[in-house]
Amino acid sequence: MPFNRNFLFVLPAVLLSTSALAEITTQGFVPSKAVQTQQQGFHGPTHGLNTVKAVLDAGMFSDDTPVILTGNISHSLGGENYTFTDGTGSITIEIDHDKWLGAQVTPETKIMIHGEIDKEFNHTSIDVNYIRVMSK
Repeated sequence: MPFNRNFLFVLPAVLLSTSALAEITTQGFVPSKAVQTQQQGFHGPTHGLNTVKAVLDAGMFSDDTPVILTGNISHSLGGENYTFTDGTGSITIEIDHDKWLGAQVTPETKIMIHGEIDKEFNHTSIDVNYIRVMSK
């Protein structure tokens, strides 16, 4: 059987195409069968500040401390500022327009907010990074 010279041209093309495919699958392309339906990350109890009272009692060195609070927005203070209540107290929160992500909230809507304490000389508030609707 004579040696086929086309083999020398086909072999590198095959090798290159398989390495290119491997590169695509390892660089972010996920085949549809591998798509996960669960949310990723930890789901369980957290330590730290998780009530308005704890935030207000945190002291002067608590600026930028992460918090996760569950409660309701009782009313708007204008602009991006709102009053948030959770049964332990009330605090001003700031939610930038791009943080709502389409959520529609009323005073009866239970929400969870993730943010940081914003400690000023005479005022404490929460700068909200993420808002999640818990129930309507």
